[in-house]
Amino acid sequence: MGYGDHLPEVGALAHARLEARHEAREAALTASRASIRASANAIRAAHRGENDTAGEGVEEAGAHLRIAIEATDGLPMIRWAGFVHDAEKEYAEASCTLAVLSGKPLPGPDDLGVDVTAWLNGVAETVGELRRYLLDQLRHGRMERCEELLATMDDIYSMLVTIDFPDGITSGLRRSTDVARSILERTRGDFTTAHLQERLREALDAHRSDLLDS
Repeated sequence: MGYGDHLPEVGALAHARLEARHEAREAALTASRASIRASANAIRAAHRGENDTAGEGVEEAGAHLRIAIEATDGLPMIRWAGFVHDAEKEYAEASCTLAVLSGKPLPGPDDLGVDVTAWLNGVAETVGELRRYLLDQLRHGRMERCEELLATMDDIYSMLVTIDFPDGITSGLRRSTDVARSILERTRGDFTTAHLQERLREALDAHRSDLLDS
């Protein structure tokens, strides 16, 4: 018996295992992309105030994400390749955005069944969505609602800055936190300017009313 007589058998085994990994990767990649699309649609619906549609989108995103996670069970090289993490992050962002805009508590990573680093980065990106919604509210003069949103943005940032671990552990959370801080500062400036303008307008209206009454 030659030294290489067993190689065809070993080669066939290697081929079968790699084929299984390839199939798992393709299934997880397809499901992750579908989850990201559903998350994006949910966020758009939430901004339009279509909370039922947004909720359905979040549920759809979660269902696709579970397929991706199950497909990579026992395959860490695929599970942590990046695309499943991205889907988790987008799902967390959509879920947290909908929660805030509909007046509900933020769901945590265990509530969503996602990795904690994906959740943290998703929450950080929620700050940008809240700024977008706040500016819409500002244009409609809903100052009290804007104050609530700004306070939530501040709470999120205050939580993020307590996570002091290397980027290799947090999947680049430090950069996401820096972006959230920049967004928060700009939003606070926009809100302060609009608030002062509103107070000035009210003062002018009151003065005009006094002149007409005198």
